[in-house]
Amino acid sequence: MALHITGDSAADELLSTDAFALLTGMLLDQQVAMETAFAGPLKIKQRLGAIDPEAVAGDDPEHFAELFKQTPAVHRFPGSMAGRVQALAQAVVDEWGGDAAAIWQQGDPDGAEVLKRLKALPGFGEQKAKIFLALLGKQLGVEAQGWREASGSYGEDGSHRSVADITDPESLAKVRATKQAAKAAAKSAKA
Repeated sequence: MALHITGDSAADELLSTDAFALLTGMLLDQQVAMETAFAGPLKIKQRLGAIDPEAVAGDDPEHFAELFKQTPAVHRFPGSMAGRVQALAQAVVDEWGGDAAAIWQQGDPDGAEVLKRLKALPGFGEQKAKIFLALLGKQLGVEAQGWREASGSYGEDGSHRSVADITDPESLAKVRATKQAAKAAAKSAKA
């Protein structure tokens, strides 16, 4: 399936065809717009010449951070996020033989196991891992038994909570509205 997250056909094509690029986009999805985060892997590929885990992990950290700072920046926190992407790449190389898709394919894991594997990655906490698992199940056809349950509310059919639910501009608007409502509710609960 083709993903439609960024509004940029080249960036979406990379996300749709490269498991590490998609994993990297999810890692970058914090404190920036979703489109910016998921467009990051294409910027990395254009600037480094590759987005494969070996190339990312093997690049000089200072050089890699400079790639993040080029205009337009890959992320609003280029130094720290460059380090996180390299740590993720190194984990994929060390733990998964450089094959990001093995995280959700190797050994035919169920949803709970995929979630456990995702949470073990640098930069992937509980929520990010659940959202990514929902993205795999809803949009990429990953059929790990129990993935909906393991991804919690993000796996609910027909929900518009996260990047897992974005398939077009209309669904993007619905996800944004849901996120804004949740932020407003959290803000009023604090008041």
